[in-house]
Formats: sequence, structure tokens, C-alpha cells
Amino acid sequence: MQKFNCIIVEDEPLAAEVLSDYIRQVPFLQLRGVCMDAIYAMEVLQGEHIDLVFLDIHLPKLKGLAFIKALKNPPQIIITTAYQEYALEGYELNVVDYLLKPIEFSRFLMAVNKVRQQPLQQPVVHLPAAGPAERAYLFFNVSKKKVKVYLDEILYIESLKEYIGITTRSRTILTKFQLGEIEDLLARNNFLRIHRSFIVAKDKIEAFTATDIEINGKPIPIGRSYKELVLRILDKTP
Repeated sequence: MQKFNCIIVEDEPLAAEVLSDYIRQVPFLQLRGVCMDAIYAMEVLQGEHIDLVFLDIHLPKLKGLAFIKALKNPPQIIITTAYQEYALEGYELNVVDYLLKPIEFSRFLMAVNKVRQQPLQQPVVHLPAAGPAERAYLFFNVSKKKVKVYLDEILYIESLKEYIGITTRSRTILTKFQLGEIEDLLARNNFLRIHRSFIVAKDKIEAFTATDIEINGKPIPIGRSYKELVLRILDKTP
């Protein structure tokens, strides 16, 4: 059985104890810690692999929604709060569920089952530290299996709402992932964000203008907010 490592971010001891008890009753949840504030939670996320956060909104030092916005690659999040007026903003931040206190166990179970139904989206990463003989690659979730993609085969990556399309010369795969997350993984490996919807492999660029680049015969637009940086990087002609 796949287990989900989770933490509770909650400054009220009684509320934290209720959630801890609920978590202990769910076989696929593994409680890794209780954080009294979001600053401490950030330290935990940096040091451990956490799949799920139960997050209160009104926290000392840093509020819950600001905490979500501060995370580059947030795990799945279930908000637990006594305030319903933040529900819309919470869902806009792609939280799994929004639970109002006092939380019934049946409602808690509905929320965590949503987590269980979603595949973990972080790909398995293999980036060799050195050595020309070993090629860097990623594994992506595609139709309930993990598909290997070598980084040096990727031409470009396109954002398609909740999915990304990863295109090589021989295929395009679709995987449920965010473009910003894959950008962080690829930042040091020959890739360049040129548009809010496109990341390209720099060494696969065949031609470019002030408005687009061409890869494998396909024109890809350069976004206005990316234009200055992209052209400065690409235009190295003496």
C-alpha cells in the first residue's frame, strides 16, 4: 500500500491532536510531524519528503495562504480552518480540500481519499553528477506507468492546463504536472523558459527572431515578459 507522508501545521494543540488521531486511523497516512507555525513547516519540507500538509490559515508569523504562495513546489495541501471566507482563494491555489472546524472524521476521510486518488506528481529524477557516459533522464507518470525521458532528447515542453506535453523528435508524452515545477528541475540542464506556456532546449533551436524561435520546423512564440532575457541569452553573434 502506498503511504503518504504528512505533516500538520496548526498552532492550536487541541485541533492538532484531533487531526493526529484521525491520521492514525487511516492506514495510508504516515504522520511525520506537527508544526506550530509555517516557518517551522518550511524547514521540515526542506529536510523531508512530504506528500500532504494539513494547514491551518490563521497561524503566527506567516499565514497559511501566504505559506502556500511562498512554496515553489508545494505538496498536496488540505486546509483546516474555522473560517469559510477563504475557501475560494484556497481552491484557486489548487488545494485538495477545504475543511471547516470542527472537522468530522467522515469529512476528513473524504478529503484524504481525494489525495489517494491522485498520483504523486513529482517525477523520479536521475541527474548524474559527472561523467559523459551516463545520460540524465526523468521518469514521468503516464497512464499509470512511469515513462523514461532522456533530457538530451527533449525539444520543448508545452503547458496544457493541468498537463504538460514533452516533445522529442519521435514522440510527445502527456503527464499531469506544472510547467513551473519542471522548469525548476531543468534549470541547469540546457533548458530555457521563453513563454508562460513553453520551455525549450537551447541546443535544439534552429533559428529565432524577435518574436519566436524555431525547433524541428515548428515556430514557438517568445512571450513579451520573457523577450529581453531570451534574446540576450540567444543573441551571442559577435
